[in-house]
Amino acid sequence: MYEERMALLRKRMAETGTDLVIVGPSSHLVWLTGMSPHGDERPVLLIVAQKHAGFLMPALNADSQRPFTKLPFYPWTDAAGPNEALAQLLGDCGAKDGSVSVALDETMRADFALLALDALPGAKRSFLNDTVSFLRGKKDEAEYALLKMNAVLNDGAMKAGFAALKEGVTELEVGQAIRDFYAANGAEAQFVSVCFGENGAFPHHHTGSRKLKANEAVLIDIGGRKDGYPSDMTRVGVFGDKPEGFDEVHGVLERAVQAAIAVAKPGIAAKEVDKAARDVITAAGYGEYFLHRTGHGLGIDIHEPPYITGTSETILQEGNVFSIEPGIYLQGRFGLRLEEIVILRGNRAEVLSELPREAFVVEA
Repeated sequence: MYEERMALLRKRMAETGTDLVIVGPSSHLVWLTGMSPHGDERPVLLIVAQKHAGFLMPALNADSQRPFTKLPFYPWTDAAGPNEALAQLLGDCGAKDGSVSVALDETMRADFALLALDALPGAKRSFLNDTVSFLRGKKDEAEYALLKMNAVLNDGAMKAGFAALKEGVTELEVGQAIRDFYAANGAEAQFVSVCFGENGAFPHHHTGSRKLKANEAVLIDIGGRKDGYPSDMTRVGVFGDKPEGFDEVHGVLERAVQAAIAVAKPGIAAKEVDKAARDVITAAGYGEYFLHRTGHGLGIDIHEPPYITGTSETILQEGNVFSIEPGIYLQGRFGLRLEEIVILRGNRAEVLSELPREAFVVEA
């Protein structure tokens, strides 16, 4: 698999006129090589050219990382520093004079990036958007299977959260029920946001000690991770009777999700998906209460390209996986958001979750 990905990268480098790709310890490196070397202040870099690739590797980590790759190491010691080993690696990659087009891992440490750039005077610089990120955006069948499995597992975690609702329970206690579900099913919680009543109006509310009272809205946004890939989903419900306006807002969001799913397909600009959802909400009179983008990509990272914003010209492609998550946030009352993860397969967007978007209703 990783040899195939390296071959795809080199093909993409040729298509984009990129001479070197430089990757630090990051999810980019995990995707490309399966490796996650120890990260500290000692520079670790994978450098890829058309005819050569190798790792700048601290000598004290070389033995532990050797079983995970056949690529050559250019080890350096604390006593000698990394410059000589880096120069040798760049030379073997054909970058002796530094006049190259280089794509840098935008997520790596700034000092690692500057070390590489200082060794490449005159290099034309870019980030990995058109190379590694572009390829990561096109999920293969193995990735699809893992994302689908995690989405269905997340359905169960969501049900466990709403099943834990009772008068006086805290957000943290409901969150623990969700975390327990993940653990019992071999997954790790990545994030758990449980929002009671007015706390739902904060899109990034931190689960706290707020106690649940009768006749309140509840928003739960959760994601777990199993076998290297995550999930992400938001559902809403009520404990007791629905507060005034709940059904109206929920209905608007359901129509917005449906509109965005209908538009999302290969060849469409990401901004068109955002527009489809936003237009429904604006037409219903709630435009000023939709406070964020419509979605984000999902893969090894919970947030990765493509980003579904009102200004994104990114053309969506087969295999893209991203969220569609319109929300309406009414300060002091409640906030509602409906979030699905979709994958573009064929000429449509396939929803990964199997959990309906209808509101959970729990008797008080």
